[in-house]
Amino acid sequence: MVVQDTPLHLSPASPRWPSELATIEAAPGELWVRGEIERLEERPLVAIVGSRSPTPYGLDQAERFAARLAGRGIGIVSGLARGIDQAAHRATLEAGGTTLAVLGSGVDCPWPDGELTDRIGREGVLISEFRPGTPPRRHHFPRRNRVISALADGVLVVEAAYASGSLITAHWAVDQGKAVFALPGRIDHPMARGCHRLLREGAQLIESPEELMAELGHCRLREVEVPLPDTPLLGALVGETLTAGELAARLEREVSEVLAELVQLELAGGVVRSPGGLYRLSPDRSPSRSHAGPESD
Repeated sequence: MVVQDTPLHLSPASPRWPSELATIEAAPGELWVRGEIERLEERPLVAIVGSRSPTPYGLDQAERFAARLAGRGIGIVSGLARGIDQAAHRATLEAGGTTLAVLGSGVDCPWPDGELTDRIGREGVLISEFRPGTPPRRHHFPRRNRVISALADGVLVVEAAYASGSLITAHWAVDQGKAVFALPGRIDHPMARGCHRLLREGAQLIESPEELMAELGHCRLREVEVPLPDTPLLGALVGETLTAGELAARLEREVSEVLAELVQLELAGGVVRSPGGLYRLSPDRSPSRSHAGPESD
């Protein structure tokens, strides 16, 4: 794909103009984009949004959902904010998927800036309705949320406070006729209150990426698998269901190291964690499967 380094201007008459923006309320009159421009046309997309101050649980879930959805050919759109948004963008890129970041500033002065933003500018797409040179301003971010929800088939809120910008995105999605999903959290944690509020308002409770894909009708999409590493840990799980401690003892490694590797393998779809902290090989993945292609079913 060709990487567009300088801002590319799009109008509603442009061939690359996202058709999803045609009928939304207060539709933008123009867009500027940077990155692998062809990815702007890739569909389907799911928005993953959430708190700028997430818990470790929230970060893990954002990465889990983004990686698994990307592995099924579903792109991820978000707002590049620190926390849940960036975790979703990063996991999507690591899975080789498509990620779109909708900004509250010009695409030539993205905020927050940094290594991840640079990478999205090379491997994903940076999008803004604000002219190049426009600095980030507080009132731009709620406004850009309607574009995030419009581009997506559905919006997943991972963690959010009771009054949160993520809820603004969810409410825009409802107005646009899009599905809204929320993850349940601890009832005593402030970062769960926004999701629980959405659930009371009618959002769908979601516990797994597969459940979300089923709700959106995307279960039969092509599989774009992340090659699994050639690691002794996978070999130790062949025909076995073991705890991290049992694996560490067999491999003569530290439990903390084994747990860290298990998390990465779970994100890649290579292992499945069962109740009781038991791990087994994923039924649809094995160390020898590293190719990508259409599903046979």
